[in-house]
Amino acid sequence: MEFKWHERRNPGKKEMEPFNGSKDAGDAQRDRARIIHSSSFRRLQNKTQILGIGENDFYRTRLTHSLEVAQIGSGICEYQRNREDLSSEIQRWMPSLFQIEAICLSHDIGHPPFGHGGEVALNYFMRSHGGFEGNGQTLRIVSRLGEYSKDHGLDLTRRTMLGLLKYPAIHRYTNNYKISENLSQTNIDWAKPPKCIHDDEMDVLEWIISPFNDLDKERFRSIDNSGSKHFRTIHKSFDTTLMELADDIAYGVHDLEDALELQLVSEKTWQDNVVDKLDPYCEIKERIYFLNEKLFSKKNRERKFAVSQLVNYFIKNIDIDVNKKFTHPLLRYQATMKEPAVSTLELLKKYVAEEVIRKPEVQALEYKGQKIVLRLFEVLSENPDRLLPKSTYAEYEGSGNRARIICDYISGMTDAYATKLYHKLFSPSMGSIFDRL
Repeated sequence: MEFKWHERRNPGKKEMEPFNGSKDAGDAQRDRARIIHSSSFRRLQNKTQILGIGENDFYRTRLTHSLEVAQIGSGICEYQRNREDLSSEIQRWMPSLFQIEAICLSHDIGHPPFGHGGEVALNYFMRSHGGFEGNGQTLRIVSRLGEYSKDHGLDLTRRTMLGLLKYPAIHRYTNNYKISENLSQTNIDWAKPPKCIHDDEMDVLEWIISPFNDLDKERFRSIDNSGSKHFRTIHKSFDTTLMELADDIAYGVHDLEDALELQLVSEKTWQDNVVDKLDPYCEIKERIYFLNEKLFSKKNRERKFAVSQLVNYFIKNIDIDVNKKFTHPLLRYQATMKEPAVSTLELLKKYVAEEVIRKPEVQALEYKGQKIVLRLFEVLSENPDRLLPKSTYAEYEGSGNRARIICDYISGMTDAYATKLYHKLFSPSMGSIFDRL
């Protein structure tokens, strides 16, 4: 029944509704409004995307990245909606622009301070308490922690929450840690979390997928446990595939723009690692000399033109496939990128990862942030009554999973907040009773 996808877990009064438009605003528009007005969304302006906050005022934060993902996501849906060869049934289930923007805007709100370094640090402590993973925390925020509803977080519609559900399995069924014999905190790479939601949100998962028939539910939650690493979920919903393509394009193209602006990459490495490896039949290859000139121009306007050309190329190479294993349209339809565009995008993502993210200078910042998170979790766990804010301590006292409360508190911090709290606790010359954290 289609109407079930517009349901909320708490379909009560809307006296706190943040939407300022007409009373008959659509459900997806309400979801988007709740996300934009949430504190979790605002905090993204001071959370690391790739480079540390405060290094430069040009490059992207999690907030600007999320805005760009939403714009690309709506561009993908608009392009698909204007296709004459797309069936009316697929058109009917294509998310509205409000719907895809709500999903894209909120896809990163669960990411902790200091990027993936912070994520691994939190999971180090949470691995025996239901796990911690950034996407899992996103679901936790929209379903429990957000400020709109006391018990249901931002209380978004079922369809929006399904779109955010990148990994429909809990930590308990996906983790496969190869625990180091040396449990020193100087290297905790082994504590990288599986792609999952937290054990605490099992009931939320059940509510989201309840409209599907039993066979679709079982297949949707199926897990590939054949490898030696963490186990992985296999399937995603239609809306999730659209959002993830938008996220990949933003990561591959816009983060490349940051690297070019900050002169972190050179024309030689670009030529060796991207241009020389492009498929000879790729449209980008045919225009590569023109694009190279623009990308490495000293003028921001010309570089931006090349970036927009790349984004447009990837959007126009997205198609809608049918997964015949499922019966429901929200699982049956899947957005995919065609070759050679998908291989080209993978080249860009790999280039950014190797030439920027894995550079020792960038890794040093991530490592430092990870150590801050580790130390904060340790000291707050050992001194909750002394150091936790009163409201947080009250939740801690009444919780059946106290580690989760500390995890929620730290993961909600911005990079700046976590750094300031760390200095207040551990730097002898820093901190005052008049500090406002």
